[in-house]
Amino acid sequence: MSSAHNPSRFFAVVPAAGVGKRMGSDTPKQYLPLLGKTVIEYTLTTLLAEPLLERIIVTTSPEDNRWRSLALLSDPRIDVVAGGAERCHSVLNGLQHLSSQANKEDWVLVHDVARPCIAGSDIKQLIADLSSHAVGGILAVPMSDTVKQVDGKTITSTVDRSLLWRAQTPQMFRYQLLLESLSAGIEQGLSITDEASAIELAGYQAEVVEAMSANIKITRPEDLALAEHYLKKES
Repeated sequence: MSSAHNPSRFFAVVPAAGVGKRMGSDTPKQYLPLLGKTVIEYTLTTLLAEPLLERIIVTTSPEDNRWRSLALLSDPRIDVVAGGAERCHSVLNGLQHLSSQANKEDWVLVHDVARPCIAGSDIKQLIADLSSHAVGGILAVPMSDTVKQVDGKTITSTVDRSLLWRAQTPQMFRYQLLLESLSAGIEQGLSITDEASAIELAGYQAEVVEAMSANIKITRPEDLALAEHYLKKES
């Protein structure tokens, strides 16, 4: 663990190489208009407002030139690097880009570019709750709906929802641990849906930090209207 004389530092990786097929738009979802800006600008503005984040690595598709027209992306704390085929590959590229800057015990917060409603207070809570943790953890929301397990369309059981949380981002883990867990998971061809799943598959246990449910992920057209609603409430 880091000593008091060598405190851990904080970095962020924002995978933004997706094309957003489910949005039914030619424009990748991170560039869709949202209250006069783009989705990615809201996301990055909140991350830049956290002073503990020394550097933010944004991974974009190699064919993507749209980010060059956004002044925010030229902020000195932001590095833009090429992403990969899947989210996990993009995150790994971002982590490898940090190899000359991050120590193994430093923290990396991985945040979905399509979660523009993330509250700065939730980021601070995540950092405060996990800074002394050996592994790390994620923002999440306890499940409030009754959850059914189904086979085809037939209900086979009702799942105990007190055991279930909906995962959000940022997900915050020790640099070396996340790098090694992601690399191993990708090498073994495992299904890695988020950073925590890579950590779990590597045999480690992460924690949840309760977040606000407004931190939605934009995946469908109707999500944009919901994001507008939450952002207007915040402003």
